[in-house]
Amino acid sequence: MLSAQFIRENEDRVRNDIARRRSEAPVDRVLELDNQRRDLIKEVEAMRAERNTASKEIGKTKDEEERNRRIAEMRELGDRLEGREEQLRQVEHDLNEALSEVPNILDPSVPDGDDESSNVVVETSGDLPSFDFDPKPHWELAEALRGIDFERGVKMSGSRFFVMRNGISRLHRALIQWMLDSHTAEGFEEHYLPYMLTEASLYASGQLPKFRDNLYFDGEEDYFFIPTAEVAFVNLYRDEIIPPGVLPLRVTGHTPCFRREKMSAGRDVRGIKRVHQFEKVEMFIYCEPEQSEAELDLLVRRARALPEALNLPYRVLELCSADVGFNATKTYDIEVWSPGGQEWLEVSSASNTLDFQARRANVRYRPEEGASPRHPHMLNASGLGLVRTLIAVMENYQQADGSILVPEALQPYMKTDRISAP
Repeated sequence: MLSAQFIRENEDRVRNDIARRRSEAPVDRVLELDNQRRDLIKEVEAMRAERNTASKEIGKTKDEEERNRRIAEMRELGDRLEGREEQLRQVEHDLNEALSEVPNILDPSVPDGDDESSNVVVETSGDLPSFDFDPKPHWELAEALRGIDFERGVKMSGSRFFVMRNGISRLHRALIQWMLDSHTAEGFEEHYLPYMLTEASLYASGQLPKFRDNLYFDGEEDYFFIPTAEVAFVNLYRDEIIPPGVLPLRVTGHTPCFRREKMSAGRDVRGIKRVHQFEKVEMFIYCEPEQSEAELDLLVRRARALPEALNLPYRVLELCSADVGFNATKTYDIEVWSPGGQEWLEVSSASNTLDFQARRANVRYRPEEGASPRHPHMLNASGLGLVRTLIAVMENYQQADGSILVPEALQPYMKTDRISAP
């Protein structure tokens, strides 16, 4: 989160960036509570100093009547001090609550815009495929191959759930394994992460309080189902000081992701494009502040490398001010082409959050032995998201007979070069 001091000293920028996000945040409340907190701190410190001085004087007082009078005064002072300390604790709590609702600052280079239509296409790579037949959407391909069973998924769990099987299930598994192997080969350390997290973890990463309605929650055990591995990676070193020589720390992991999707009738309802449960391989980086711009470039390169290796047409977008996420200062999306749906599908978002999440999670690092600890910068990117990568592979590699060719990069994992109906 942004510190109260930063907001106080950069009020115009903070307000301007909130306006550029086309959003609202309790900046007035933050400044009011911060003023109250600073006034109370002065008052509490003065009262503590008075009590310490009086205690020493009482110890030197020989007149019993005078001594008793001073002791009575100190008891009264102690009661007033206790009241002010409790008031200070409440103000600090309220201030932290208000600060948790203020989004990150925007990088000055972020283009201005009202919504995703203002996102800027930075690069497009690969030619859109041409077919000598009408390409089918993934749900038709999958049903013909007995690869996805929508009816039984709905029967078991309700709308927006599905069952994968046969060659499509193996293709899905191969993509995950290949992605993890690709990232670990480039120096990312693989992690297996919890799929349920505490409320404190969700606050630390910035999902709470803003996105509570999008989360699945087990009220009896007080666990939130993981919405993305980013949340877990933020909390790896919560309330810790990372020792010298560790940064940059680059990690990766595969998890399911659980999100409430509020959908109405329309094109997104068909197939597996928007569902409540999906898989994702995540990349995450802790680094020194001076390195974060270069590390964001690294994440974008890594995310781009995967559709390139799969020979999928893709494009890179720089998100506009209104589309940059709450935690991020700058974000690039990677989208792949869906010929069956005739649309671009987002498979990765690469973001720099500066020290925003590190402050929320109280993560610090020591640059060198004996140096004062600092907050690291944190960055994240999907590497890549499934099931949209799966959709793109199915639709781009479909054949006239309904079979799907397996991309060369995945053939060692699939042990075949084609998925056909069983």
